[in-house]
Amino acid sequence: MEDILEPAVNLVENLHKEGFDEGYGDGLVAGKEEAKEVGLKHGFEVGEELGFYRGCVDVWNSAIRVDPTPFSLRVQKGVKQMEELIDKYPVMEPEDESVQDVMEALRLKFRAICASMGVKLEYKGYPGAASEAKQLSY
Repeated sequence: MEDILEPAVNLVENLHKEGFDEGYGDGLVAGKEEAKEVGLKHGFEVGEELGFYRGCVDVWNSAIRVDPTPFSLRVQKGVKQMEELIDKYPVMEPEDESVQDVMEALRLKFRAICASMGVKLEYKGYPGAASEAKQLSY
């Protein structure tokens, strides 16, 4: 003879499993949507920063073509290297492991060129240490 409480125990287990499966499915959908949003945001930020550097390189190259005398050979070489780094950035291969290295090299080269020319240019879209700390305060 079957235990009288067995259907009640099975009911609780079945409802628990059903709730878990439903929650897991909802979590997968929400996680994919959130991942898509984060990916789009990050991709936009990277594209914006690359565009800023491309614009600087284009302006500097135009100025060098018009009159190279104000630009030292070191600066001219740096601008060329920066252009090569921009062209090297794997825009269509976001999972390429070199993306972070290339972006860091671009930032360093940009700062070096600005320092060599004695100009204070800054990419405002990239959070600096000070503004990042303000954003992280609770």
